[in-house]
Amino acid sequence: MKTLHQYERNEWVIPGAEPAGSWVDTDISAEITFGGKTKKVKGFYAGNETWKVRFYPEVAGMYRVKITGANIVPQEFEAECLPAAEGEHGIVRADGTHFRYADGTWFYPFGTTVYAISHQNETLTEHTFATLAENPFNKIRMCFFPKHYDYNHNEPPYYAFVRKADAAEAPEGYTQKDPAQWDVHHPDVRMWDRIEAHIERLGGMGIQSDLILFHAYDRWGFSQLPIEDALVYLDYLTRRLSAFPNLWWSLANEYDIVFRYGKEDWERIAQFLHDHDPYGHLLSNHQMIHEWDYANENTTHISTQTSDLDHLNRKIRTFGKPLSVDECRYEGNLPMHWGNISGFEMVHRFWTVVTQGGYCTHGETYLNEEEIIWWAKGGKLIGESPARIAFLKGIVEELPGPLTYCGRDRTKEEFETMRKTVPAAALEGNGFMKLILGSPYEEAMVLLLSEPVACCGEEAYLKYMGRNRAASAVLDLPKEGSYQIEVIDVWEMTRTIVQTGVSGSVNVQLPSKEGIAILATRVSVSEKR
Repeated sequence: MKTLHQYERNEWVIPGAEPAGSWVDTDISAEITFGGKTKKVKGFYAGNETWKVRFYPEVAGMYRVKITGANIVPQEFEAECLPAAEGEHGIVRADGTHFRYADGTWFYPFGTTVYAISHQNETLTEHTFATLAENPFNKIRMCFFPKHYDYNHNEPPYYAFVRKADAAEAPEGYTQKDPAQWDVHHPDVRMWDRIEAHIERLGGMGIQSDLILFHAYDRWGFSQLPIEDALVYLDYLTRRLSAFPNLWWSLANEYDIVFRYGKEDWERIAQFLHDHDPYGHLLSNHQMIHEWDYANENTTHISTQTSDLDHLNRKIRTFGKPLSVDECRYEGNLPMHWGNISGFEMVHRFWTVVTQGGYCTHGETYLNEEEIIWWAKGGKLIGESPARIAFLKGIVEELPGPLTYCGRDRTKEEFETMRKTVPAAALEGNGFMKLILGSPYEEAMVLLLSEPVACCGEEAYLKYMGRNRAASAVLDLPKEGSYQIEVIDVWEMTRTIVQTGVSGSVNVQLPSKEGIAILATRVSVSEKR
């Protein structure tokens, strides 16, 4: 009797001869039967005359497994799946406009960025993992392919594919930008093993791997793979990695500058991943300028690059999907405009996004002599924002559920409906509203500012004052119920109870400084006693 583990990656290792041709286009698969239904899962060749089939079970119980393939001896057996171990929650998926693990536990992503974590030497990689263990981040944006960009010029230890025997050497001393040199049908398993080991290690730390599958920052030719070669790569990718529970698919970093592929190609890639991933991992696409169509049926959430954070709730309501600002510039001191915001500004952006009902991703870009910069290679964090992000994360996680925007703001559709339905008589004597409703949406929204308030049902309300320095603010609470009011200093990381037993419209005195938030939480009957 074999044993499986619920919510974990399980695998069966089968000896067998190396394929005569493609290492990707192989027929090994498992038919797995449970509860009267059969799922077919593809396996892969792992090198060294070894084949593997991986399986992620979401339900405990008895499974019937039949593994077949031309290069292996067929196997058929029963396997008992044991209930999930403590701390194992399964795959994260979208639930409305938020994220939830397979076991129902809410997941609140507080991400960071280390693009080339898996393409550094072992010493630096170990420093990176040690830093991650000391910091609050539970999601990491990381590239499958190596990255070539400022402060990131090293050659990776391994490549995704074996180079063809007749490939010409690059005169500069590194691999030339020629996609034809790579044999996509023969993966270099050393790199794949390394990527897998990192994803598994991240999972053990409670960190989701937001794996970037393509990007334009390339000197090796991976961004120029013909679409058919790209699909061969994705075939092997889904066979090997889909059973990892802590994995998200990010089609690309800044997909709109990966000029090899057009809109139809990206849609084809999204469909391919959907069809070849048996477990339905999260999937999105990240832009430089032109946002991906988040209405795409295979896209599970919004992954965006923007510094315009004050109206994100409109996008969330438009698409009805979770939103993650995966690039909002980085804390650091680089010459580039995107790499030199302050620690306070990074913290401010996290709070702004959270009170819009979304989630945010951190990055750090402090220059040093070694040019080992966190956002690119990893190493150590020296910035001021991670501790404050941990403070926010603690507040969010202690609430009874996710925060959803509940302030005053309107999408363009809502504004047009209001324009059509408000009676003309109601505007007489109200010059302000007459001006607003007579203006184009974009101009009207300059005056109708978004109110940065998020709520968790009627259990909690969070209002963030941001860069404003008000001496007081009004928080509108339900008239029924009793609430405790805290004033939060997001930089000093202090929480001060200022009122208890209040409801309705509450005026809260504030310290007239930037970075102040107000948290109202419902007081239970037992707490009031």
